[in-house]
Amino acid sequence: MAAGAQMYTFAAQLADLDRGVYEDLTLRVARHPSETEAYMMTRVLAYCLECEEGIAFSEGISSTDEPAVVVRDLTGRLTAWIEVGAPDAARLHHGSKLAGRVAIYTHRDPAKVLAQWEGKTIHRAEDIALRSFDEGFVDAAVLALGRRNELTVSVTEGQLYLDINGVNLSSGIREHSLLPR
Repeated sequence: MAAGAQMYTFAAQLADLDRGVYEDLTLRVARHPSETEAYMMTRVLAYCLECEEGIAFSEGISSTDEPAVVVRDLTGRLTAWIEVGAPDAARLHHGSKLAGRVAIYTHRDPAKVLAQWEGKTIHRAEDIALRSFDEGFVDAAVLALGRRNELTVSVTEGQLYLDINGVNLSSGIREHSLLPR
């Protein structure tokens, strides 16, 4: 854990009907001093929405060689590279070469995030998913955030339903192509 990091805990119930994933999770998340609460909340949502065997948080912002969330198989081989925010094109290019699958979750304006990658070389860009939420969704979740959190995450037909500490929120999960149409 980085010096000065704040610890958050999430007791999460996950019901992702779209993928058939149902889990009870206990997540301990260290928020680096330079990490915003919106970034951290998006990191937690990405973890839940990508939940599968072998998933883990990386060392976060302090790690330059790994994304925010990783998935490894039983041999330790990287199978999914899951970024948060607005990673640069070189980082996505690198991650796409290492992992079979790359996904990005952003709490920012997806049009601005996509614009920064225009004209850049990104390995298998056509296979990378940029996912965003409705405007204000992550900010509303942050307002309900505490150091200890009760979280219920439900996904059905591309709609995310989130209960965080008794506050009910919902958002579409928008998927954007990295390649111009």
